Order: sequence, then C-alpha cells, then structure tokens
Amino acid sequence: MHQILERITELDKGQTIIVMCHHGMRSQQVAEYLVCCGFLSVFNLSGGIDAWSCECYKTVSQY
Repeated sequence: MHQILERITELDKGQTIIVMCHHGMRSQQVAEYLVCCGFLSVFNLSGGIDAWSCECYKTVSQY
C-alpha cells in the first residue's frame, strides 16, 4: 500500500485499473482505496495470481 500512496499521481483516474497480489486480499484493499480516491474503473483479481494460475493458466508456476 505504501507504494500506491507514493505513486498514485502516476495513475490515470479515467483508465481501467486491475489490481493483483498473491492471494487477492491486499489488492482488494488497494482497489477499495483507489475507488475512494475517485478512480472510476477498478477491479481486483479475485483470489490473486495464485487462484488465476490454478484455474486459468496452469502452466504458470505457483509460488
């Protein structure tokens, strides 16, 4: 979250933003924060990269 606070001015409030982390919990917090800051189109990768690699793209190594 610290990096988001430092670099939020680099993001365009009119662009679609997809936020992701390992399991989706930290990215959900960031997505909610961005919406509170006036970003219009923010999505969280539910379940994170871990779920995505298990369900959608099995050739991606899990970590």
